[in-house]
Amino acid sequence: MIHVLRKRWGIATVKINGTAENPQRWSDGSYSVQGAAEILGITSQTIFDWLRKGWLSGRQLAKGMPWQISLSPEHVIELRTRVRRTSRSQGEES
Repeated sequence: MIHVLRKRWGIATVKINGTAENPQRWSDGSYSVQGAAEILGITSQTIFDWLRKGWLSGRQLAKGMPWQISLSPEHVIELRTRVRRTSRSQGEES
């Protein structure tokens, strides 16, 4: 909902690093939503869903601020496997 209102009224999103786009990876090694989505091969919306479900862990400095998502190399492999299994299952159903 907030995304839609920001877009409709032209309100910029909050940037941790000033006015620049959020990076794929933050200086502490955590990922932005876009970076996590890219490395896992899924959409940003799926990242938000997984954060809500607890499949991903991350933090925000304050509500509405960009996410900083923790992903170890092992966790990336595990989640990519989950994505492949899900994609294959959905492909078999159609």
